[in-house]
Amino acid sequence: MSKLDKIYSTPQNKVKDFVFDEAVVDVFPDMIQRSVPGYHTIISTIGHLAREYAQVDSNVYDLGCSLGAATLAMRRSIEAANCRIVAVDTSTAMVERCQLHLKNFKSDIETQVINADASELDIENASVVVLNFTLQFIEPDKRDQLIGKIYQGLKPGGILIVSEKLRFDVPKIHETLDELHLDFKRAHGYSELEISQKRTAIENVMLTDTLAQHYQRFEQAGFQQFSQWYQCFNFTSMLAIK
Repeated sequence: MSKLDKIYSTPQNKVKDFVFDEAVVDVFPDMIQRSVPGYHTIISTIGHLAREYAQVDSNVYDLGCSLGAATLAMRRSIEAANCRIVAVDTSTAMVERCQLHLKNFKSDIETQVINADASELDIENASVVVLNFTLQFIEPDKRDQLIGKIYQGLKPGGILIVSEKLRFDVPKIHETLDELHLDFKRAHGYSELEISQKRTAIENVMLTDTLAQHYQRFEQAGFQQFSQWYQCFNFTSMLAIK
């Protein structure tokens, strides 16, 4: 059972950069539920989209799989024959825990969990690729290349699903939506100290893009069909179809 997220509940002399280590893994489900509005809606919809777009004899990728929530949603939903899921994460602690989670749910769909950098992975014969709050943690100068590589590795009719926290060019809009998100966290029990220290920890690690930047990246990679399908405050999920 997931523990309560108390990582930033006591004052820290120097707040270190956020990392997906064992301490975060232990509280990750609670952290996500209390930090990302609509997370469960996003996960369940990823499952629905995977059922619709997964193709026979193809690969399905969950890049930045963390504890495997999207992988599990897809594995429960996919009906196309002979699909293989490849779940990838750079965090060793996440990969080890993800493997344990997947063992608790039986499935006929072959699933491989890999400890690797998504930006260095070969994407081949793919019908579904998921980047669920992953791109924002990848170095900005590697993002164009990754989306381009995904496009090249997707089969015709394949889908890319990208969920991200957004940045807004208009300061008042950014400030308003950011404040709504902070209110969401307060409503879910985070103190001002926790919110402040978490923000300090993550500000150099999670570098967000605008919606226009995401769309430009899709277009540059070769996608002609793409759209938001979800937004709540400064969180969005988008899809792009080859």
